[in-house]
Amino acid sequence: MSETTQGTSAQPAPAFNRRLTVPLLLGATLNPINSSMIAIALVPIGTAFGASPAATAWLVSALYLATAIGQPVIGRLVDRFGARPLFLAGAGMVGVAGVIGAVAPSLGVLIVARVLLGFGTSAQFPAAMHTVRGEAQRTGMKTPSGILTALSISAQSTMVIGPTLGGALIGVGGWRLVFAVNIPLALVCIALGTRRLPKSAPVGTESRIDLVGMGLFAAMLTSLLLFLMDLSVGNLYLLLIAAAIAMAFVRIELRTGEPFIDLRIFGGNTPLLITYLRQTLTYILTYCFIYGFTQWLEEGRGLSASAAGLVVLPTSLTAIVVAWFTGRRNGIRGKLFVGTVSMIAASTALLALNRGTAIWILIAVGLLAGTTQGMNGLANQNALFRQADAARMGTASGLLRTFQYLGAILSSAAVAIVFRTGASSGGLHSLAVVMIGCGLLLLAVVLVDRSQSLRAAHGEQTG
Repeated sequence: MSETTQGTSAQPAPAFNRRLTVPLLLGATLNPINSSMIAIALVPIGTAFGASPAATAWLVSALYLATAIGQPVIGRLVDRFGARPLFLAGAGMVGVAGVIGAVAPSLGVLIVARVLLGFGTSAQFPAAMHTVRGEAQRTGMKTPSGILTALSISAQSTMVIGPTLGGALIGVGGWRLVFAVNIPLALVCIALGTRRLPKSAPVGTESRIDLVGMGLFAAMLTSLLLFLMDLSVGNLYLLLIAAAIAMAFVRIELRTGEPFIDLRIFGGNTPLLITYLRQTLTYILTYCFIYGFTQWLEEGRGLSASAAGLVVLPTSLTAIVVAWFTGRRNGIRGKLFVGTVSMIAASTALLALNRGTAIWILIAVGLLAGTTQGMNGLANQNALFRQADAARMGTASGLLRTFQYLGAILSSAAVAIVFRTGASSGGLHSLAVVMIGCGLLLLAVVLVDRSQSLRAAHGEQTG
């Protein structure tokens, strides 16, 4: 056969199904936007119910705890049963949580709504990564960087834009709109997911689900995270309980033929473990800035909730722009280096802020922090896509979010300690010192990791 005949008969590579893009991107925003939108509502909610800052902090911690547990558990169910049913069930739970939050008569009921939000929004990211991996295999793409970039922009930037949106909603109709906005978002996700996500038979080959492993994992994380949420000598027993459950979890998972988390695979995948460490450190820094800086703007700088939201708006815009322009570049280490150095610079700048600092300087500090948000989140997501086993993509991506929220809870503990008597400038400066130390540790991790998966892969398609 001649070259001409071969070229004529060659079949074009199948294209990525663009109908999947909108529901996957919208679903991916539900968790990060709910994790940050509440930051601007804590003060008015506390006023409405006469609750202390320590009590309203549970609105943050409840979602973190539910998400940290829910992401890998639901991710494993996605691996087993497919993305569509879990995506739709999660969106339904988000809608129910929005209704409960909109009419909640007490802080306790609001906390229940946040727990439901945590579990409901835990399905979308694993479902998205699982679907993208399936499309990559169907189309022959090694790394579909276009959709991965879009996922990162939608998830990472909406987390930063959350305080701005929260401030706008509070200005229009009060803090209850921060919960009620989830109702239309959930309905749209259900409609689009029903119409566009592919139906499929269960994709796993297991004869059963490792419920014992899931239960031990949930109990281990609950004990650990409850300790981290209230660091004190009196709560050391929680750490001991977490350690005992962890040993039992490892023992059982190594002996189970079809484990919830195949620890043998992770044991031989050091680059993936390092990615989880980078994710934790990145989000300690990110959430320290989001919650610490935002609270200081309201209490230390004296801005209203709406004004504080506008001040941090350029942070999210920077994250979007940076992720968009760097997303199609295959290199990962360069993104991590620039993003980490930018956050170290932003943390250092916090040391100079006080009640009289000009607004333009506050915005400039936020621009530096936005660079980290745009680069590091995207880089860690792309690294995981290369490093994780395709058959366990839902579980692996769920664990990525678990380590994200471990970082969020550690940051919450740090913010609570430095702002124990209020969000003062002195407390902000102490938080900056913590952030600088964490940033230097993250930079060291980035520099010493020379794994192949962080290097640019030539010739990859970018669907």
